[in-house]
Amino acid sequence: RVENPIDFASLRLENPDIYAWIYIPGTDVNYPVVQHPTDDTFYLKHNKDGEWSEEGAIYTQLANRTDFSDPVTVIYGHNLVQGTMFTTLHRFENKDFFDSHEDMYLYTDGHILTYRAVAAYQYDNRHILYNYDFGNARMTRLFLNSIREVHAIGANMEPDDFPEEGDRMVILSTCLQGNRQMRFLVLAKWTPS
Repeated sequence: RVENPIDFASLRLENPDIYAWIYIPGTDVNYPVVQHPTDDTFYLKHNKDGEWSEEGAIYTQLANRTDFSDPVTVIYGHNLVQGTMFTTLHRFENKDFFDSHEDMYLYTDGHILTYRAVAAYQYDNRHILYNYDFGNARMTRLFLNSIREVHAIGANMEPDDFPEEGDRMVILSTCLQGNRQMRFLVLAKWTPS
């Protein structure tokens, strides 16, 4: 059994909004995950300590529970010139990188959750959790089909391991440089160990 390397007690003393940690081998993504108790946009412009910061933090919104038990959890992070936050997610645009870096980890207090990256693609900037009810199997299918369709236009995908309704997923969302209408998303499927 892998030892959880994150000291959540210390992190919560720094900021009680910290509830998880995300680590993606092969990228520079190795950060705490926060969720503000009332304001979904707070961490767009505040760092993990709650101080004003242009680079923001890695965060989720109130539409998601903080135990990753939702069918889909969306985790947001900026794409920045200095390469921090979710900038290096763009490495998943490279097919060789995508094929050789499938595992990512979410640590919570007492749990290590392993996810497998199954798709990396450009998507429009609609709010995924407001536009799709993932508690509804048909809506989940519609969303997953919309990703299969973008596969035709240069997305990286793992068709043999693609999620189905009932699977737990995380979607990592970041911006595309110079295009405010689009997002770059990495879809990952929970792989219970």
